[in-house]
Amino acid sequence: MGRNLQSGERLRPVDLARGHGLSTQAIRNYEEAGILPASGRTPHGYRTYTSLHAGALRAFLALAPGHGHRTATAIMRAVNEDSAEEAFRLIDESHAQLLDDRRTLQAVESALRDLGPAPASARGAGRVRGATAEPASASGTGGVPGTGGTTGTGAASGTGGVPGPGAASEPGAASGTGAASGPRPGFGTGGMAEPDGVSRPGAAFGPAAASGAGGTFIGPLAAMLGIRPATLRKWERAGLVRPRRDPLTGYRVYDEADVRDARLAHQLRRGGYLLEQIAPLIAQVRAAGGLEPLEAALRDWHGRLAARGRAMLAGAAELEAYLRRRG
Repeated sequence: MGRNLQSGERLRPVDLARGHGLSTQAIRNYEEAGILPASGRTPHGYRTYTSLHAGALRAFLALAPGHGHRTATAIMRAVNEDSAEEAFRLIDESHAQLLDDRRTLQAVESALRDLGPAPASARGAGRVRGATAEPASASGTGGVPGTGGTTGTGAASGTGGVPGPGAASEPGAASGTGAASGPRPGFGTGGMAEPDGVSRPGAAFGPAAASGAGGTFIGPLAAMLGIRPATLRKWERAGLVRPRRDPLTGYRVYDEADVRDARLAHQLRRGGYLLEQIAPLIAQVRAAGGLEPLEAALRDWHGRLAARGRAMLAGAAELEAYLRRRG
């Protein structure tokens, strides 16, 4: 049991549960998880609690909205194990995450204000004289088809992306350095690789193969955003971007509207939005021809961050009261 458990009035599990709309099983689960100090027992083996346990329950329930259930559990467990320093470290991490989320929101708003045509470097980067390539895995820099194949250098490895709460790495993306090394199908004599490495006999490299004027290819766009080409393909399947196909090569070509949608999707993913939440926003932007539909989402985002900040304050107050009661 924790120190200074203060005998006082004995409370039953149901007494703790009723005050917070919980079940008695939830109280038992919280004790087993270390959220509550160990209970006392009657001669017949029934659990008994004290006002200290009630304080621990109030602290946990106040911490959970701001820190999340898992972190709030870890904080209370650390306190009950007399590891206050670990509890403070966990609290600091939550505050750092909130600050990072605020900075991400500011970055999104800045990106929306500045959103316009893609940089000239991105528009031109996909047009390489003599050949264009859409890697099947990772985007390389300076890769030119030839008999020896191409070697990826990790230019689109995704190091530029910083995920927010709930934000996860896109599965299926290939690794960076060397991901595209070795001979590639259709490269060399007699053919050119189509998307996903399928060769088309008889296609040759030359100025005609570098079509895509007015747009950019998948590798340069992925590099500009700091993500992997596989991520853009996943976004395409989710309806976030809709590149056209070059009629000669079959490669994806992203026009200025596609680049706008990709940039929006990237920033919203960093803000913690799921693909299924982003898709309708992008659809609204396309239908409206502008960014006004995102204003409501940004207001909601501001509100959620403010609510988390206040919840952290409320949790801190209850935790401080619990720490004082523990002595």
